Amino acid sequence: MSGQRNPQPAPRETMGRSPFNGHRGGADVNGPSSTAGSLLFLREDELRLAQDLLFFAYRDFTGAADVILRELGLGRAHHRALHFIARNPGITVSDLLAILRITKQSLARVLTALVGQGYVAQVPGRADRRQRLLTLTVAGQTLERRLYERQRERLTAAYREAGGAAVEGFRRVMRGIMNENARAYLEASGPAGPQPAQRG
Repeated sequence: MSGQRNPQPAPRETMGRSPFNGHRGGADVNGPSSTAGSLLFLREDELRLAQDLLFFAYRDFTGAADVILRELGLGRAHHRALHFIARNPGITVSDLLAILRITKQSLARVLTALVGQGYVAQVPGRADRRQRLLTLTVAGQTLERRLYERQRERLTAAYREAGGAAVEGFRRVMRGIMNENARAYLEASGPAGPQPAQRG
């Protein structure tokens, strides 16, 4: 009939299609487009999204170095030890244990492998011979640099795409997730990392 309007099609439901077996609503990974001062980012679905972002970012960031580690029969625990020994030359075993927060037995296995393969050297402390001071050998420095450069590619691309303001926001969020000891370590270290330890 000429006096009737054509019915408008019903709006299509926009649900996020997951590439995995499960399904999740299509949350905007770039964040809610809210007005200034809004606290929409504290909603449960936004916090769940933050969990997803952290899990996937960690998976892909660490995965970038996993290929190299697997070729050498090493794992992520060895990588973490290499990283913090590189950042803290001369660190004691007890200080490394405090940073990694793993058991003494686990750290002993990690260090045994790294020392045995020639990546880490350990010497007694000058003042306290019971201390063991850890440094990277030339081979260890080379390996740690290879691992860093593999992960640097992802960080550089992400930082460049996000921009300076987003990077600063990212750092603030990451510091907020850390405990006080981790924040104190970063504040004492600065961007260049801690100075070589002076022992004895």
